Amino acid sequence: MKRSTLDLSIIIASFNTRDLLRECLDSVYRHTGDSSFEVICVDDDSPDGSADMVAELFPQVILVRNQQRLRYARNHNVGTRIASGRYACHLDSDTLLVSDAMSEMVRFMDEHPEVSACGPKLLNSDGSVQHCIRSFAGAGIFLLQALNWHRLFPDSPAMNRYYNADFDYSRAQRVESIGTSAYFVRRSTWESVGMFDERFGQFMVDLAYNFTLNRRGHSVWYTPCAEVVHYGSRSIGQNPEASLRDETEAFIVFNEAYGYFRQDWFSRMLVRFALKTRLHVRLLELRARADKLVAKGPVAVYERDVPPALQLRNSDTPGHAPSSYEAPADIFQ
Repeated sequence: MKRSTLDLSIIIASFNTRDLLRECLDSVYRHTGDSSFEVICVDDDSPDGSADMVAELFPQVILVRNQQRLRYARNHNVGTRIASGRYACHLDSDTLLVSDAMSEMVRFMDEHPEVSACGPKLLNSDGSVQHCIRSFAGAGIFLLQALNWHRLFPDSPAMNRYYNADFDYSRAQRVESIGTSAYFVRRSTWESVGMFDERFGQFMVDLAYNFTLNRRGHSVWYTPCAEVVHYGSRSIGQNPEASLRDETEAFIVFNEAYGYFRQDWFSRMLVRFALKTRLHVRLLELRARADKLVAKGPVAVYERDVPPALQLRNSDTPGHAPSSYEAPADIFQ
């Protein structure tokens, strides 16, 4: 067991999101003042100069430069293996911190030792709540989802339960699954349960990890004590058709590796058929749309005022002392 010397290790994996990554890092150093922390940035062989930007503008960041693309799960595991914090925050590069969100999350985890992993309130760029809570649904719900039931019948009670459309984002509570755009994990959790499943590239990482935690009796929570702006789909949106295909294959792997649905031959083939059918429908929809965005379910907006805190406030909070890191030769194995 590694000795924790800091409160928090913020792990950011980035591919080709240089400008967003710069704003994300700037917000981290402006708005993380009450906790000891380090930032670990794993650049996934970006061709846009992201790694050079980090090295030049944020020398205090522990920068790992991949020589080949590893993708989301492996990138975050690389960061986790070298993390020194009592907690790890897996943070997407297309996020912005609002106020001292990180310290609030550390405080929440300190006050609730029974919580193994948790996520804060995510906001869209207009200040509305981004729905990031999911439930583990049965085969019938996923079949309806494959048929785009939530679009044909937006008020379907079954689909609203899956997407947690009526979730109360004003109070902290235990959930089945929460997205990993800003995902806090306790060191004792990843040391006992393990890290992200590297069989997945970009998709299903969050669902698989939350499913594992639930299955092993660990608790996953949502808390509104902190807010993080999340633009969403900035990496996967760079090649939307490939992303949709990867998502489909990831769900097939998740079902068959985790025994999510019935695992007899007919059931597996039925799930594969439903997912492939849904893929073709979504590809047709994508080609017909002008925006080419990869949508993840319906957008259900929680009623609230747009907070003025979305604009980054100037802060005199200094960054922490510069760090250097030389990756061991076997870290990518």
